[in-house]
Amino acid sequence: MVATASRKSVSKDHARQSVQHVGVRWDKKMSNNCAAALLVYTLMQIFFVLGFIEAKGMSIAPYFGLILLVAVIIPFCRNFEKRWMTINNSGLSEQSIAAKFRTDQVMLWLLALGLPLLFAGLIKTIGAMV
Repeated sequence: MVATASRKSVSKDHARQSVQHVGVRWDKKMSNNCAAALLVYTLMQIFFVLGFIEAKGMSIAPYFGLILLVAVIIPFCRNFEKRWMTINNSGLSEQSIAAKFRTDQVMLWLLALGLPLLFAGLIKTIGAMV
């Protein structure tokens, strides 16, 4: 019984050491960033852009537009995730991977925050011309 307890202890220690040697899970970090960016993007579309789109009559068109706008960013998020599934095993140094991660992270968040503002500005411009 003592031998089994010590084996369990040794295997837990070995599991901890192997997890520590893996390093940063960049693909997981990018996946979390994509999920958060998609959530923020969708909320901005709902609360910010939908206010510009809504007409006085209760038309369903703004909601279809909202679905379309959300569908626009999903392929970008998926591309970021796919890229980081492969880059994690590329053999690059941690510093190089960290720099690439930061670049992709900034690009992702610029898209997530910038596209709703761009759409709202476009809608406001079109509304002013009509």
